[in-house]
Parts: sequence; structure tokens; C-alpha cells
Amino acid sequence: MSKYKTRLKSIRKWMDRNNLDALIIPHEDEYLSEYIPPQCERLAWATGFTGSAGTAVVLSNKAAIFVDGRYTVQVRNQVDGNLFDYKHITAEPLLDWLKLELNGQVRIGYDARLHRANWVKPSQKKLGSEYSLVSIDKNPIDTLWADKPKANADKLLLLDEKYTGESSESKRDRISKTLQKKNCYAALITQLDSIAWLLNIRGQDVPCNPVLLCHAIIYDNGNVNLFIDSNKVVNDFHIHVGNGVNILPPESISTIFGKFSGKKILFNSVGSNAFFKFELESVGAEIIEGADPCSLPKACKNSVEIQGMKDCHLRDAVAECEFLSWFDHQVNQKGNLLDEGTLADKLDGLRAQQPLYKGLSFGTISAAAGNAAMCHYSHLNQDEPGKLEMDSVYLVDSGGQYLDGTTDITRTIAVGNPSAFIKKMFTLVLKGHIALGSARFPYGIGGQHVDTLARQFLWHHGYDFDHGTGHGVGCFLNVHEGPHRIGKGANQVPLQPGMVVSNEPGYYEDNQFGIRCENLIFVKQSDQENLYEFENLTFVPFDMRLIDTSLMTDIEIKWLNDYHKEVFEKVSPLVSGDTLKWLENSTQPL
Repeated sequence: MSKYKTRLKSIRKWMDRNNLDALIIPHEDEYLSEYIPPQCERLAWATGFTGSAGTAVVLSNKAAIFVDGRYTVQVRNQVDGNLFDYKHITAEPLLDWLKLELNGQVRIGYDARLHRANWVKPSQKKLGSEYSLVSIDKNPIDTLWADKPKANADKLLLLDEKYTGESSESKRDRISKTLQKKNCYAALITQLDSIAWLLNIRGQDVPCNPVLLCHAIIYDNGNVNLFIDSNKVVNDFHIHVGNGVNILPPESISTIFGKFSGKKILFNSVGSNAFFKFELESVGAEIIEGADPCSLPKACKNSVEIQGMKDCHLRDAVAECEFLSWFDHQVNQKGNLLDEGTLADKLDGLRAQQPLYKGLSFGTISAAAGNAAMCHYSHLNQDEPGKLEMDSVYLVDSGGQYLDGTTDITRTIAVGNPSAFIKKMFTLVLKGHIALGSARFPYGIGGQHVDTLARQFLWHHGYDFDHGTGHGVGCFLNVHEGPHRIGKGANQVPLQPGMVVSNEPGYYEDNQFGIRCENLIFVKQSDQENLYEFENLTFVPFDMRLIDTSLMTDIEIKWLNDYHKEVFEKVSPLVSGDTLKWLENSTQPL
């Protein structure tokens, strides 16, 4: 009997004892972060699936796992089809499937700590009165998981004001004024990067995201209760954050909630779990729905943070150029068709040598040929890493965390002599990248409004890509941050000075190849009154061997030549030898 079959059997016994007809197991932890620590990988424990998004549902006689289009291949490689049915979460939504499989008076168990507060009511409404969503007191996986990894024990890092540009006291004062304007007594802060930003602290509790597992309450006077393991706190913490920050054990948050009867509490139902909402409601707090008050101030980087982002991107460019120079020598000169794991390890190692480096900002996407058609591909999830293929492309999407910033870059590289079609598609993607990067726009324009600029050339030829064009990026924080983004979906948060966002149009041909051109850019005031524009943070050459110049306009060619000239001017003083020769060759004007 496989371990997953045994685990399903144990879960079903627990369900039977608790009179449940179904149990929902999401890929979430109580902090609802994009990345979760090993000890919270409950979905992986139950199913074997290690993707960043997915949900399993266990019934008494069957089970299913729901994933989106990024993971339809991976889920089949990792999850036993004899135990779980594979479902596409858009084509066959989880709640619809439950209604098809179960009837009568149905009890569906869920852990309210692992579901967003705004999920419960609409889900119950969709299910109807015959189906009851039952909040469980204790997650059975936490009891059944005998060899659960231990939580990271490293102490928190106090991030100096020379990197943050603003003290915690100043930030807390700003947020307190927001609460006063809303007539709120306090706000519950559950997003880990918001707490890290607010207190100028960082940690290693979550892979790739320099945050700490904790919750916080900020009051209308700027005081903060931080609910965190006291063993993580360093001696100079209170000197660093200033007056008014109290350290409390995580389990005491319910006691503090008990003091909120009749008080207005700002609560973000999108980013906070349902358990906390139930707790606040139970003590008679008046919940004021609203965005995390730290989210927008955190997104608008100050001048010190922008300078840090510029500095770390140049160091990051050194690692990228050293890698691309080495890649070109190994593959296109020596003919070594290396595997994805070897390539990722090489790049990760070069990045780790850079000053102020603190780790990867996400797992490196190292994808050869057809594997690059999967946007979130990981060679680590394969039985064997794929190998480069001649006359195709290699896509590498990677980034680093540095004390002074966060990087994220994708380059698509020619292997041999790719087909005319690949070159056409690369050029159309690059044209979209240039169009977005060159945009000027007035205040009030959001990410959805400029998304079309990146897609227009693909659309004109009948093509598109099925992911967002840009995501916000933190400063030595999460590589994905809100509230802004660039994409088709409704996001009308105005793009404002200091916001960092990725510019990453792409194209993917199933089982054949994938293309993405990604730089990080930031919003700044243009030299024209009342207009904003973007400025590049990323300075690494695009592979000109993939460009069909017949599809490029003179303006686009000038943009690319100017960009490559700036790349050489900024990066050449930082490299030498073969890398410098490669850089000079790779930045020649078209």
C-alpha cells in the first residue's frame, strides 16, 4: 500500500469520526502567503503534489485534486491517478464537483485558518442549504503527519534604515493616520510582507520570501502588538523599532481580540483568514472591510529603496552575464547540451557570489525546448531534468534577494539556429516588451489599461499568452506583491511613482518551446507635466540571434540599441575576461 493510500485511509477514518462527508485540503497556510514553509505543506503530504496552487477534496469513496493550467502536467507526474481524479479548477470548479458527487444533507469540512475570509459566505451560498460548510477545530493532517518538518528557528533580521529609507516609527505614524481617517481603533495585519515592511524586519521562515511567521495589530496611536515566537526576537529589537511595539505569543491573539467588543477593526477579507473573522465577530468587534493599510505605502518605494533596487540589479546583472557568457561557450561553441539542473545550479551559484546576497527570490525556472512552454515549470519536479535541444531555445527565469532589493529577470536564449517561426514569435514578444516599457500615461491609469500595449503585436497575428504581463515586486521582500499588477483582469489600482513592476510578455507553443522577455521597471514622473513613465531596473542583453529585424520598426530598433548601449555602459566596468568579450558582442547595435 502506497503511503498516500495509507494517508487517505487515515483521513477518511477521521472524517467518519467527525461526521463529515468531505474534507477540503488547500495549498495554504494560516498566513495565506503565495509561498508556504515546509511544515505547512499539507496538500503535498496528502497527495504528493508540490505546485504552488491547488486543492484536494477527499470524500468517503473517492478524491480529486484541482489545479490550474500551469500544473496540468505536473499533477499527473506527482499524484497517483488511482487515488485522485485530476480536475482543472476553471473547467470543473471544486464546488460544482462537490454538488455533483454528493447529495442529501452534506457536511463539508474545512480549516478556517487556511481559507480567505471572503471565501466562506459566497461558497456557502453557491452550495445551497443542503450543503453545510463545517469549520473544523483541528486539522487532521497536523495530527497524522508524524514526521512534519520543524519550523525555521533562525532569529529575525533588523533591516537598517540605510536600506529602508524610513524608520518603523515613521511608518507606524503614517498607518495610524490612515486608521484615524477611517475612524478605526485598530487594523489586523496578516500579510507577512506588510509586517516586515512596517517594522523593518526580515526573516527566513518562508522559502525565497524574507519574512517571518507572525501576525500583528496596529492601533490608531501607532502602537503595535506583534504575535511571534519570542525566541526569534533579538536583543536590539525594541531599540530598532522604537517605542510602542509589544511582543506577544502567537496564541494570545484571541485574548487581545476579546478587548475589541464594540470597536471598529479594519480587516482585509481578501488577505486574512476566515478563522480571524469568526473570532472578531464572536467578541462583538465591528469589522470594517478594507485593504491592508500597509499595502499601498509598501508598494510605492522611496528614493532610498529605488536606489537599492538599482544597485542590486547591477550586481545581479553581473551574475546573469557571467552565466550567459558561460552558457554560450558551453552550448553554442562546444556543443554541450547540458541539462536544466546543471544550468540552474550554475546560475544560482554565480548569483550567490554577489555582495549583499541573501538567497533566491523564487526557485529558478530553467526550461529547455518544450518544457519552456510551461510557464511555472520546475526541473526539480521531474524524474530527470530535461536537456537542451539544438535549434530550439532555453528559457531561464530567476531572481535574487539582496539586503538592498529584489530581482526577477527572464531571458530566452537561442540554442543552435532556431526556426523562423521561433524568431518571429520572439520578435513579437520583444516588440510588446518595448511598447510597454516605453509607455507614458497620466495619473489614474492602472495595470489593466497598459496591458494591451504588451499584447498588441501578438494579437495582430492571432496569438496571446495566458498569464499576467506584470506583477509588483518588493524591496528585499516578496517577489510578487500588490496591490498593483499588469494584466487582463480588473486591476484599477493607479500606477504611482515608486511602484516596481515586471514587464514580461511571452508566448508558449505546447510541447515545442516557450518565450518570455522580462525586465523589472519602476514608475516615475516623466519630463512632461502630469505624465508618468517607466524606467528599467534590469540591464542584461536580449539575445539578438532570435530577432527578426524585418518585423521591427526603426523606433523599436533604436530602443533596443539604446538599451544595449546602456547595458554595456553600466555592466562592463563590473565584469572582465570572457564575460566582458561576450557582453561587448551581445550589445552591438542592430
